[in-house]
Amino acid sequence: MKARFGVGRGRVLAVAALAAIVASAVSGSVSALADGDTDGDRVRSEHWGVITRNTIGSPVADLRNGPFGSFGVTGSSARPPYGQGSLGIEVADDSTSLTPPSEKVDFGNEVDFFGDPVQGLDQLGFHVFQTGENVDYGGTGNLPNIKFEIDPNLGTLPTDNYSTLVWVPDGSTVATNRWSGFIDATTNGYWYLTGGEVCPAADQCSFAEVKTALADADGQGATVYSAAVGKGRDDMWIGAVDGLRINQTIYDFEAHGVRARHVN
Repeated sequence: MKARFGVGRGRVLAVAALAAIVASAVSGSVSALADGDTDGDRVRSEHWGVITRNTIGSPVADLRNGPFGSFGVTGSSARPPYGQGSLGIEVADDSTSLTPPSEKVDFGNEVDFFGDPVQGLDQLGFHVFQTGENVDYGGTGNLPNIKFEIDPNLGTLPTDNYSTLVWVPDGSTVATNRWSGFIDATTNGYWYLTGGEVCPAADQCSFAEVKTALADADGQGATVYSAAVGKGRDDMWIGAVDGLRINQTIYDFEAHGVRARHVN
């Protein structure tokens, strides 16, 4: 074998050393994981993708590499918080020249959370790549949302079997043109339910308030249909999201798929 390929012992050792250095560098790129997670905890989650029935127009929700930057930005803010990739989102604005008048996209999972109790949600949030242009389009609150399609199961409204529980982030402290730190959806911004039966958008409920509103002793308890990150129908937004946390799992969006990282 050595004669055929012309590889001596010294070269083999050199290649092995180089491989070890490369492996160390690669693992270092994901070593700064939140909550003590490690590469060994990652498993692929197969059920994530664009929720087609919740998509309007021709928006983009694409698993991609990066973004890295913007130019001149260094350190942890210059790369996705997990791995090398993220979920890139692009939606058009509410221009009346569009039919329908604005775009909407939800990238989510309709399998793994089905039937879970809403009262069991306790840790939520994500990292976002926000740009100055997005702020110009719609202000600091122009950011993606976390959305849960749910069955409210309210005893006072027994025939109401559908609503969407939506988190609206407060982006007033989110820096632009770089990756943000973790934005905690249980303390930042506000929540509301579509349909307006309890906690409508105008009420801007806290996370605790919306869970209390759904804790109806006469009902069976609100349950989840799906979980998603979404944007629209409102202002134009072009950016990215990574490190979506739902309870004890962080969903790492990579170009090759979604990986679930267990939080220790």
